[in-house]
Amino acid sequence: MTIKIDNRHLYLQVIDRLKKDIEKGIFKEKEKLPSEFELAKSLGVSRATLREALRLLEEENIIIRRHGVGTFVNSKPVFTSGIEQLSSVSSMIRSVGMEPGTIYLSSMQTLPSEDDLNRFQCSEGQSIISMERVRTANGEPVVYCIDKVPEKYLPNDFLVREEGSIFSALEESGDIHVSYAVTFIDPVGYHEIASPTLNCDPETSLLILKQLHYDENDRVVLYSKNYFRADKFSFHVVRKRV
Repeated sequence: MTIKIDNRHLYLQVIDRLKKDIEKGIFKEKEKLPSEFELAKSLGVSRATLREALRLLEEENIIIRRHGVGTFVNSKPVFTSGIEQLSSVSSMIRSVGMEPGTIYLSSMQTLPSEDDLNRFQCSEGQSIISMERVRTANGEPVVYCIDKVPEKYLPNDFLVREEGSIFSALEESGDIHVSYAVTFIDPVGYHEIASPTLNCDPETSLLILKQLHYDENDRVVLYSKNYFRADKFSFHVVRKRV
């Protein structure tokens, strides 16, 4: 199993070797890796070199190290998507042959918070609709969603509806068309609400996508905060040289 020496740094060779072993199924998803001593010995490298390789593999979310327990192979994300184009969670789930679903947790009408006033440029007396939902894939919870939208942009019967997308409701009157969104992505560990809602293990990390959705008149018409299970979803962006 000892790695072959080439001109690259040794820790890079260790990374490549471990990635290949994971791809081949030598080390399976959620399986515990051998101890650092055993792994370093079998690869023929020092423990310092191995630790550097494991540190970088953890940054890539390929492995997870649990203090006092050991190092485990992370599950590969089931869903992956670029964020250059606005696409729904449902379409991501359908793209891998799974059935999307929605669990409605709450919907309420409130007065705008200070953040809402800044986001939507609304008056203090205008109502804000807040919704909490869980998106599922083949019945398994995978995304916890919080959405906020000024009530004036939605149909009068929106709160009593049991299904349908917010985008569709926003565009129902024909006065609003969601044109683009500004997205912020933050990684987080355990979250006291989202993690148990999504049936996450304490070690399972989350990706939070905060999105401000704008219409063609550059008005913010929807704010969404979505918690994605990092073991189920990955996101990428195509960057072009200018």
